[in-house]
Amino acid sequence: MHIHFLDPYLERQSPLHRLDPRVKLVLTLAFILTTTLVPAGVWPAYILLLALVLSVEILSELGVGYVLKRSLLALPFVLAAFPLVFTMEGAPLLKVAIFSWRLTASIEGLERFASIAVKSWISVQAAILLASSTPFPELLVAMRLVRIPRLLVAIFGLMWRYLFVLADEALRLMRARLARSSASGLPGAKTGRSVLFRARVTGGMAGNLFLRAFERSDRIYMAMLSRGYDGEVRSLPLANIRPVHGWVLAIGLGTLAAILGLSYLFSL
Repeated sequence: MHIHFLDPYLERQSPLHRLDPRVKLVLTLAFILTTTLVPAGVWPAYILLLALVLSVEILSELGVGYVLKRSLLALPFVLAAFPLVFTMEGAPLLKVAIFSWRLTASIEGLERFASIAVKSWISVQAAILLASSTPFPELLVAMRLVRIPRLLVAIFGLMWRYLFVLADEALRLMRARLARSSASGLPGAKTGRSVLFRARVTGGMAGNLFLRAFERSDRIYMAMLSRGYDGEVRSLPLANIRPVHGWVLAIGLGTLAAILGLSYLFSL
């Protein structure tokens, strides 16, 4: 039984998929940096950035729904900024009493929280577009070509590869558990034991998974060293950037610079 990790969305032939990986990487990082630098509460700039990323989603043929569903990943991180609503000073908006605590929500705090939520949501969409349109090996090569430190690129590459090692070991443990578990064929018959027993078994599986994955990763690393691994995964170099891709990079960076400049004008 084998696991197939090939993402069918990577095989599409949209203009975004055909774009040079270096251009996509630089534009994505520039987009996230621009979104971060836009002052809080400048909603026209947020609308422009959202319209820009939605246009790329349509152009990528991935589907707006595909990206929006996966962008919900940002929600848990956004909730970490929720205390800003009650900790920032400003005009009071709402008073909340929780036992002996008296919390006052301010308009400025709510505006800051909403800005962080929108920024995170837009930035995650850009990252999803990059990951869904660029094979990871090409992305690693693009990182090296744009002068990202070799050690950092090596960490990214090994982390990506060892995720599959972890998934493979987890699949082995799940098959072993199913092979040793009895199930009744009678309809409506209760199988298994209590929830506490299952939680204890799951905890033991997690510890076993860590040990097995650690031992297997050590064997893989020793095999890599014996084959001449020196901290960098080598591959065929990418071709020179085509002129049309260079124009896309220049227009994209210019558009982001214009949006950032307008955002500071709106904030005055």
